[in-house]
Amino acid sequence: MIIDSLKSFERYLKYHPGFDKVGAFLKKNDLYTLEPGKYDIDENNNNSWCTIWEGDACGMDELPQLEVHDSYVHIHILLEGDETIGYKDRAKCVGDTEAKYDEATDTAFLDDAPEVFVSLSAGNMLFCFPKDATAPLIGTGRIRKALIKVRV
Repeated sequence: MIIDSLKSFERYLKYHPGFDKVGAFLKKNDLYTLEPGKYDIDENNNNSWCTIWEGDACGMDELPQLEVHDSYVHIHILLEGDETIGYKDRAKCVGDTEAKYDEATDTAFLDDAPEVFVSLSAGNMLFCFPKDATAPLIGTGRIRKALIKVRV
């Protein structure tokens, strides 16, 4: 997991060969003005895309389940509001190998609870890799975010 500012995206271009196309997309598009929906970044075999999402965060009383992803790096970019994301090292999760993995959504949900919580404000970004188990959308009120997926 990496936490930084959207303004610093260029320093991560070398981390993954697909991040160069994401960087070009970010330079070409103002995420803050895009309408909710899906935007292709690399149309080659669904290698990368951006989804703009708006909705209500869930409170700490009803924590979302930890989720894991095998095929994509997820880059969360908070555009409006405040969001907390729960985290646990996937290697420490119980039942990861038995969790039902949905290949279409690249998601499996785990019964473990987060060990650490990270708070994001507008302009923050968070990279989640397949070794990370995360519980996003925690907070109060409305949030608006971009979620970029890049094939591993």
